[in-house]
Amino acid sequence: MDHVLGLTCTICGETYDVDETNYVCPKHGDEGILDVVYDYDVIAEQTDPETIETDPRRSIWRYTPLLPVMPETAEAVTQGTAVATVGRTPLYPAPRLAAELDLEHLWVKDDSRQPTASLKDRASAVAVVKAHEAGYDVITTASTGNAAAALSGLCAAIDQPNVIFVPRSAPEAKIAQLLAYGSTVLLVDGTYDQAFELCLEVARTFDWYNRNTAYNPYMSEGKKTVVYEICEALGSQYGGPGGSPWQAPDVIFVPVGDGCIIGGVHKGLRDLLALGWIDQMPRIFGVQAEGSDPLVKAWEEGLDPLEMEPVDAHSVADSIVAGLPRDRIKALRAVRESGGAYLRVDDEEILAAIPTLAQGCGVFAEPAAAAAYAGLVKALDRDMVDGDERVVVLSTGSGLKDVASVMEAVEEHPPVVEPTLADVRHALKRSGTTG
Repeated sequence: MDHVLGLTCTICGETYDVDETNYVCPKHGDEGILDVVYDYDVIAEQTDPETIETDPRRSIWRYTPLLPVMPETAEAVTQGTAVATVGRTPLYPAPRLAAELDLEHLWVKDDSRQPTASLKDRASAVAVVKAHEAGYDVITTASTGNAAAALSGLCAAIDQPNVIFVPRSAPEAKIAQLLAYGSTVLLVDGTYDQAFELCLEVARTFDWYNRNTAYNPYMSEGKKTVVYEICEALGSQYGGPGGSPWQAPDVIFVPVGDGCIIGGVHKGLRDLLALGWIDQMPRIFGVQAEGSDPLVKAWEEGLDPLEMEPVDAHSVADSIVAGLPRDRIKALRAVRESGGAYLRVDDEEILAAIPTLAQGCGVFAEPAAAAAYAGLVKALDRDMVDGDERVVVLSTGSGLKDVASVMEAVEEHPPVVEPTLADVRHALKRSGTTG
């Protein structure tokens, strides 16, 4: 990997060779989250936007020269499997939603269209490749559901043993995915944070590859590919400004729990700016649930990430519930360096966004994913976004992940009719539908 310069600690700035440490800075232990550092001159010699756009792989692997993987290993592990299909999800224009919000340009990036129905597949795809590079026999992770399902499904695709730690409170549909994929599933009688700590201890004890968000520096690198796709798609549709081949939006809304996705979005944009493939850094808005908002509080109070205190986290949006975000350094940096903001939305606003997205642009979002749209509504109410700005909402997971919450969101049940035309006419009349 001659395009990777090393791994830099987000706390002290110390840089290590990729062979010196697998996960965190030795000086700071589990808090010493690392960032992958690239040689952009080497990347520019190896690829360019035109080469990527003509790559026949319709997946994240078209961006292999910008990823911290060995190309030959990635090809060998992924070829002919579901891992080879991760990425390339649709970026939908949303003109009706835009009109309702008095916006000129609005898109929804629908990452529910992944193999296991969430953006977390991007990180897990990189994880299974890195585990093979290092020769591990077992991969493990702790998750409230989506990261677990992503790892479970992609491991099943390549017959890779894995062990998943999940809080017992996770939605049944997400646990069902893990069991169907054949993972070894351990339901932890505790919070996500407790499951995370237990997973760290077990992985160290048994020498398993640890896919945990934030702890493993390569997970952000998988997640950053979502913004590559956004900028590539906008560049193809509208042409990059000022000679840049791709086009960045003005604003991106991201749902935030542990902070790894928003950190990945920022990293991907930094990559593209360094390469000259886009000409501006969008403002990044992080959206948290009101019952799980430590990053919002830190942003409002101007706290250093290491000064943050855990909260008693709870929300209907289980995928973004985290008492103390593990990737908080990158997550706060993403918003502060991009000139964005953190916003909190309550469960009622999150649930209301589910049918709004579904009926407004055809995207069926789970609560955590819908939180991003609720954040856009909140930002517009506060005049934080201008009507002529190009806005992208990142929808990170499918509504099928949590059907119970969706049923609560729609607050209605379909009528039961007798198998007669007369009864159908009567039901349609009651609903106000023209027959």
